[in-house]
Amino acid sequence: MNASVKRLEETGTALREALQRQDWSAIGELDLQCRQAVDEAMREPQRDVELVRERMQELLDLYRQLVDMCQNEKRRLASELLQLNQSQQGAKVYQLFG
Repeated sequence: MNASVKRLEETGTALREALQRQDWSAIGELDLQCRQAVDEAMREPQRDVELVRERMQELLDLYRQLVDMCQNEKRRLASELLQLNQSQQGAKVYQLFG
């Protein structure tokens, strides 16, 4: 296994672990590293095309999970913000008549 394919595998594993921990800052850093690893793998003149394809598919599947998790987190946060906003508006009403 050449270095670029190994880096794809390592960054994918690290990204998967960060996703499980929901470590969003690590995910941001690892996203950049994954992009760089993909670029390196594609420029590698002596690459094992099938192995690179497998690693790319694994990353694609991982990114699908990441997008799903981000969308779920976005919905959760939006709901929390809506509830907070409604609570603040209710408190203002009580202050007016209190």
